[in-house]
Amino acid sequence: MRDSRMQWQQLLSTQRFKVKDGLVLPGSATASSDIESGLRTDFHIDHDRVVFSSAFRRLGRKTQVHPLAVNDHTHNRLTHSVEVASVGRSIGNRVGAMLQAGGHLPSGYTPFDIGAVVQVACLAHDIGNPPFGHTGEDALRDWFRADRHARYLDGLSPAEKMDVQTYEGNAHGLRMVATLEMYQNEGGMRLTAASLGTLIKYPWTADAEPGEKKKGKFNIYQTELPYFEVVARELGLIEKGKHQWARHPLSYLMEAADDICYAILDLEDAVEIGILHVHEFEALLGPLVELDKVMGIRNDRQRCAALRGMVIGLCVSEVADAFMRHHDAFMAGEFPARDLVTLVNPGISQLLSDAKKLASDRVYRHRSKVVKEVAAYPCLQLLLDALIPDAQAFCARGPSGLSTRERTQLALLERPLEEGESIYSAYMKVLDYVGSMTDNYAATLAREISGVGIL
Repeated sequence: MRDSRMQWQQLLSTQRFKVKDGLVLPGSATASSDIESGLRTDFHIDHDRVVFSSAFRRLGRKTQVHPLAVNDHTHNRLTHSVEVASVGRSIGNRVGAMLQAGGHLPSGYTPFDIGAVVQVACLAHDIGNPPFGHTGEDALRDWFRADRHARYLDGLSPAEKMDVQTYEGNAHGLRMVATLEMYQNEGGMRLTAASLGTLIKYPWTADAEPGEKKKGKFNIYQTELPYFEVVARELGLIEKGKHQWARHPLSYLMEAADDICYAILDLEDAVEIGILHVHEFEALLGPLVELDKVMGIRNDRQRCAALRGMVIGLCVSEVADAFMRHHDAFMAGEFPARDLVTLVNPGISQLLSDAKKLASDRVYRHRSKVVKEVAAYPCLQLLLDALIPDAQAFCARGPSGLSTRERTQLALLERPLEEGESIYSAYMKVLDYVGSMTDNYAATLAREISGVGIL
């Protein structure tokens, strides 16, 4: 186990990796006249690869807070990710300027490179979320944890069993960018090591020893472990134990941007759809700003937007300052708190905490949301009922041993199972398929294959 400090020269690595014949290899340098002319950096290329991916586009039909929302002004995972990326870039730019002023920024990098790396990670931070958000994660986990389905776990190693029993949007996010999108099974999007490291909030596997890891949270499936091991070495991430590393310092900025946005914007959505009154939003945010500046705005939506913008601006400055105060701890792979937003100005920290509590008490348990969350369980479990037993049968009997119904149901998969495939690989393909669905597609498909929607 190493105890040396991490170095910015390594942490900002633009190295990309590819996978060939099961080996993780350095990718060739990005050939681009824009890079040579200074019009585009490697991190801008990362940005474009995320934005133009089909997985990113599908976020437009995935739940942020309100499943299958009909109000056009409420957030989905796509608009949420874009806004988090905007806040993350602002925080990153400010941190980059302070790193440069303190002599920490390596030669050849600008403050805007820090902002660009954080922006890429923010854009991709929800790219592995299944339909129906966290409820969808729980529904997929429940299927594999149910006693009646225990027989489907035969043949899996303990680590593989933990992976399929713990569908984790963060781990599927890494799987999306490192395996499934663009160069499928050959390195995925082949993002820079810096962007990949910043994306990873929980750099450990499901079976990692207790220590830094948070219960139930992890970022690395067994499928992506060899890939991430190479990325971690490239970045110089400090090893905390077997299959467990210290976080990339910039991942804390991505996390803070996400915290800020969902704390404030979830409440703005609640005002929009009538769960909260506009005066409650004003009462919460008002103490931190000069309320007189916005009270002359007669339109409620515009007044909320102005308040939100002012508070987010304060948060950006505070988070950047807090990061620099704890810079040396980050570089040593240590951090004295749960997250960055707990270390900002007490007034801002309290506001964000109060906002989350208000959302928990009044928004997340609102009947309109709860009813759709309840429906998410039978929806996703019906899909697994149709596919997992058939995947097991395929691995046990081969394609020639399947019944007509089993073959027909497996034809739904976008990536067909291959003869000789392990049961773990087959299950991951099923989870890739179901997890990538939008809310609308999952609901429609479940209805159709149930027979209810046959006419």
